[in-house]
Amino acid sequence: MLRGLYTAASGMIAQQRRHDTVTNNIANLNTPGYKQINAVTRSFPEMLLSMTGVQNAERASIGTWTSGVFAEESLSIHVQGDLMQTNRSSDFALVSNLELNGLAFDASGKAITDDGTAVFQPQAFFTVRDQNGEIRYTRGGAFTLDGGGFLLASDGSNVLDVGGNPIQLPAGVGLDDLVLTENQTFLDGNGNAVGNQLMITRIENPNQLVREGNGNFRFADDNGQAALIGAGDRVEVRQGYVERSNVDAAQSAVDLMAALRAYEANQKVIQFYDQSLQKAANEIGRI
Repeated sequence: MLRGLYTAASGMIAQQRRHDTVTNNIANLNTPGYKQINAVTRSFPEMLLSMTGVQNAERASIGTWTSGVFAEESLSIHVQGDLMQTNRSSDFALVSNLELNGLAFDASGKAITDDGTAVFQPQAFFTVRDQNGEIRYTRGGAFTLDGGGFLLASDGSNVLDVGGNPIQLPAGVGLDDLVLTENQTFLDGNGNAVGNQLMITRIENPNQLVREGNGNFRFADDNGQAALIGAGDRVEVRQGYVERSNVDAAQSAVDLMAALRAYEANQKVIQFYDQSLQKAANEIGRI
């Protein structure tokens, strides 16, 4: 009887994590460059049930059984978000549609090859260096300028140029004077080049990235494939825009309600088992 109790309890924990994931998405609906997170639920490994006490040496097999589910991981959806015009010269939005071996990617950024292998669409990111000197990647393009003329991301990280150096504007050049050209170089109000070319990094498999918060990502290990965008890559940086989060508000509301109902259903099962155990201990146990 306790098997069902454990299964219902694991279902409640999984739905709680799913609920937390969806609420986090909803909280970041207006965060520029935010990427939606989906909770992945998996079943526990199957166990073989067999009948004991039989006469022959071999046990009679009953079948397989799993003792519930668990929310193993959360996956980010790195598809393009809508653009919102801000008319601020310090705001930049990435628009990318990178191709890979002629594959056709679906709405989630995934394609299936002829041999059944799942391949994810490469994505472009701004490249920044955080306060610890580590390289990070972000889609949030709401930049600011500090007192030293350094271009900063929203969390204070330095925005890098193609040489891997922080972009620093000359004295007297403000964000309102900046004009970004098609090849990602900056010009001042007089048309003079200021700073080097903006570094845009192509990430071959965005699922290798780990979310760090503040819109920043990093590679989980040293095997991540990253390179500067090439001349043939379909990547554009639009000034005066920010990329909105790619969270589907309507679907998030549906997922939130579904997680709540599933949690309540598992809760009812636990209450039923509690009542059954109470009867077994207090009533049947007296006989």
